[in-house]
Parts: sequence; C-alpha cells; structure tokens
Amino acid sequence: MRNIKLTLEYRGTNFSGWQIQGSAKSQGRRVSPPTIQGTIEKVLRKILQEEVRLIASGRTDAGVHAEAQVANFKTKAKINSVRLQLALNGLLRPDIVVKKVQEVPLDFHARYQAKSKLYRYTILNRRYPSAHLRDYVYFYKYPLDIRRMKEGARLLRGKKDFKAFQASDKKSRGSIRTIKKIGVRRKGDLVYIEVEADGFLYNMVRNIAGTLIAMGRGSDFDLKKLLGSKDRRLTGPTAPACGLCLIKVKY
Repeated sequence: MRNIKLTLEYRGTNFSGWQIQGSAKSQGRRVSPPTIQGTIEKVLRKILQEEVRLIASGRTDAGVHAEAQVANFKTKAKINSVRLQLALNGLLRPDIVVKKVQEVPLDFHARYQAKSKLYRYTILNRRYPSAHLRDYVYFYKYPLDIRRMKEGARLLRGKKDFKAFQASDKKSRGSIRTIKKIGVRRKGDLVYIEVEADGFLYNMVRNIAGTLIAMGRGSDFDLKKLLGSKDRRLTGPTAPACGLCLIKVKY
C-alpha cells in the first residue's frame, strides 16, 4: 500500500465545491453535481483501476479557488509519481491542475496534520468591473478606507472564539480558532485580505471579509464586543465566493 500526496490548483467557478455531494434530480434522472473531489476521483479510478478516496486539507465551497490545495489517497498501484501527474493532467478538465505528486509515509493525513492554512480574499475596488478577473475577484465599486480595514483586522488576530463569524452549520463543532496572521493591503485597484489560521469555521473567511469591507465603508463595528456576542447576525454580510482562494497549506 502507498500513500500519495497531491498538490492541486483549481478554478472553482464551475464546481459545487470540493466535497462529493448527494444526487440532485434533473429531467427525471438523478445527477450528481460536479465537485473537485468527485472529478479527480473519477479520473484516478480510470488510471489506477481501483477505488480511491481523496482526503483534502479542507473543503472549499462552491466558487472558491485554490492555488495549492493538498489531498492524499492510498493505492496499491505501482505507477510512479511523474507518470501519475502526466496522466492526471492529461485527463482532467483544464480548470483542475495537479502541480505536484509525492509519495509520503502511510500515516500522512492531509487534513489532520495541517498546521495552518492561508486564504486570500481579493476585491476589485474601482468604478467599473473586469471582464478577465470577474471569476476571481469581488467587484466593489464604492471607496474603501483601507486604514479602518487594517485596524479591524488587527483586532481579530490571536486565539479567539469566532462563533460570530461562523455561518449556520449542520454539525456541532467548537468555534475556538487561532488567527496567526491577518492583513489588508492595496495594490492598484486590488485590495487583498489575507488570513492564516490553524483552522476555519464554515464561511469564516468570507464573513470576516464582508465585515472588514463594511468597516471600510464606514460601518461602526465594535469587534471585541461582537466576538463576545457569538452572534452571526451582528457581523457584516458574507462576501461572495468568487474572491476567495486557498493559497497555501502548511504542515
């Protein structure tokens, strides 16, 4: 048995997120919505001629992109890493690319051994949109006060209860997370919000981005009080998925 680690880049626009989902009815038939996991597993089965289960560092939502998602799977196949990468990239649709294939110890687990993940949220902040960037940025035409956004971001750094930034979740889970780094910067018409943490709650980064954008527009949030309230209704709106990208997973 071998354990194979994949480093993946994908454009999430045309997918229903990472995780395989239940079937949905379409014109009398049951059709599974396309997911990153399902698409890659289907190609792996074709190459390896065996059932494969991919484990990701974390599940990205519909429309969210990745520069370096990490996943692993176990196989009995003897194919080497170079040939496997070539085969995958030859059969996968062009919006998924396998950047690296590595054989790793059998106990490696892409999710449980991840120490932190870095996400970047990108805002196109000008009076007109972009035809080329429309799937990768959140177009926001109103002026933003970057200084206020930076001040807000600074208050979110550290180990805290981020329940107020968690979207409704079917599973009951703890909401304590540690944000190791968070920053806001502007480069030309683009505004970047970068967040690195030891873990993220459902829609946490998008809710943080939406709150910081609202602060940049003048909304007066008392973030310390807001965090203490654990009330999602008191934070800003959820920013659209298109602006979010998983940049790096650290082990």
